[in-house]
Amino acid sequence: MRRAGDGDSVTVLLDRIVELLEQARARAVRAVNSELVLAYWHIGRAIVEHQQGGDARASYGKKLIEELSERLGERLGRGFSTTNLRYFRTFYLAYPNRGSEIRHIQGGILEDLERATSPDALAGFSPALGWAHYRALMNVEHEAARRFYEIEAEREGWSVKHLERQIHTQLFARLLKSRDKAGTMELAARGQVLERPIDAIKQPYVLDFLDLPEAHQLRERDLETAILDKLQHFLLELGKGFAFIARQQRLSFDDECFYVDLVFYNVILKCHLLVDLKLGKLAHQDVGQMDSYVRLFDDQHRRHDDNPTIGLILCAEKNEAVARYSILHGHEQLFAAKYLTHLPSEEELQRELARERRRLELGPNEGTKR
Repeated sequence: MRRAGDGDSVTVLLDRIVELLEQARARAVRAVNSELVLAYWHIGRAIVEHQQGGDARASYGKKLIEELSERLGERLGRGFSTTNLRYFRTFYLAYPNRGSEIRHIQGGILEDLERATSPDALAGFSPALGWAHYRALMNVEHEAARRFYEIEAEREGWSVKHLERQIHTQLFARLLKSRDKAGTMELAARGQVLERPIDAIKQPYVLDFLDLPEAHQLRERDLETAILDKLQHFLLELGKGFAFIARQQRLSFDDECFYVDLVFYNVILKCHLLVDLKLGKLAHQDVGQMDSYVRLFDDQHRRHDDNPTIGLILCAEKNEAVARYSILHGHEQLFAAKYLTHLPSEEELQRELARERRRLELGPNEGTKR
C-alpha cells in the first residue's frame, strides 16, 4: 500500500534523475563539439603542411582542395565540400599553435596590444564554443580583437548570432575608444572587466535594433519608448551587469521637479546609471543638467553601500568642444556618448577609431577627453 508522501518523494527522485541525464547530455554535446573543433584544426594544419611541402602555385592548392573534397566525399560522405575544407585551412591559419603568431602593424595601438598580449593567454580551444563560434572568430583580422571576442563569448555565454553582431559592430574598437593605452592592452588580454565607471562606457552605442523613424520625425519620448519596447536588446548593447530600474525617475529640489529619462543599476560596479537622451548635438546645458541629476540622485536615492552614481548623456552628435571645456573633461562619473540609429559600416567605425587612436597617442591628459 502506498503511504502518504510517497508520491512527493518519487517526484523529487524523478526530477533529480532527469536533471542528471540532461546534464550528461549537455556535457556529451559539448565534448562532441570540442572534438570536432580540434579535428577541424588538425585537418586544416594537415592541408597547410601538405601544401607547403608541395607545389607552391595557387593552381596546385585549388586542385588539391577539389581532389580532397571529392575523395573524402566518396569515403566519408557529406560535410567535406571545397568550401568547408577551405574553412578548416583558414581556421588553422587563424590559430597556429593556439595563437602564438603575432600580427605586426606599422605603428598604432593594435601593434602594441598584440605585442603585449601573452601568446599563451588562451591555451587550447574553449569547450563552451562550437565550430560556428570559431567560424565567426576566424574572420576577425587582428589577433588582439579576436582574443577579446573569444574571451567574452566564453565568459558571457554568447550565442553565435550575438557574437556575430558584436564583431560586426566592432565592440572591441568601441570599448577601446574609452581607454588609455594601458587600458586597451588589458582589454585584449582579459576581456571587458568592470572596475571603474569608464570601463562600462562605449563609443558609440549602436541602436539599430530600435527601428526608429527618420530623424526629423523623431522626438526624445519616441527614442525612450523604443528603448523600453526593446529593453532586452538595449541591455545587451548597454553592456555587462545592467538592470533596468525606472523611466522618468522623479527628482525634487525645493519646489522644482526634474525627471531622468532612464535609470539602470550595475550589479558589478554597484552603482546606478542615469541616462539622458538627446536628439541633437551635445550642449553645455546638457552637461550641467546631468551633473545636477547625479548630485540629486545621490542625495535622495543612493544607498549607503552603493558607489557614486554614473551619468551618461546619449546624444545624436557629440560636441568635442563641450566635452573638452566642460566638467565632462576628466570627470570620473559623467560621460557623453554618441548613439547610432543604423548599423555603421566597417569603414565608418574604422575612421572613428583612427581619430580616437590619434587622440590617445597625444598623451595621458589628452587621453581622458571624450
